[in-house]
Amino acid sequence: MSEKHAFVIMIKEKWWNEFRRLNRAGKINHAYVQSGSAPPKNAKLILFYVVKPKGEIQGYADFQERIVGEVDAMWKEYGRESCVGSEDQYDDLLKGKRKVTFIRFRNLHEAAKPVLSNDILTSLGAKRIPRRGFYINKEVADGLIKLME
Repeated sequence: MSEKHAFVIMIKEKWWNEFRRLNRAGKINHAYVQSGSAPPKNAKLILFYVVKPKGEIQGYADFQERIVGEVDAMWKEYGRESCVGSEDQYDDLLKGKRKVTFIRFRNLHEAAKPVLSNDILTSLGAKRIPRRGFYINKEVADGLIKLME
């Protein structure tokens, strides 16, 4: 059993809502943009923890890959997969950073029943949720996905 089967990524509600909109419109491949070198490096799944005001896991997807590179080159190659509306919005989001991470994923699933932070903490046996996200093993991931159904 892999200890790094899935990664719980922190995402703002506006980006989550945009991924949902694009997914419902038929888009299959997506990319989440973060400045610098962001995790995850490797996983099978990504679970999306929507931060304030929600504080809950609202969906999951199949992790494809994490790519780190120069801001301009990454936009040209993968910008169409992101939920960022334009190159100007992308530049504004990164505010002069040189490196960017594109976390590519597909098969986005929205939770029928989002998993509340208390249920996540119980599953992890933890007191708080790490801000940069965290890896979970297959057993915990499967349990959280089952709670979403």
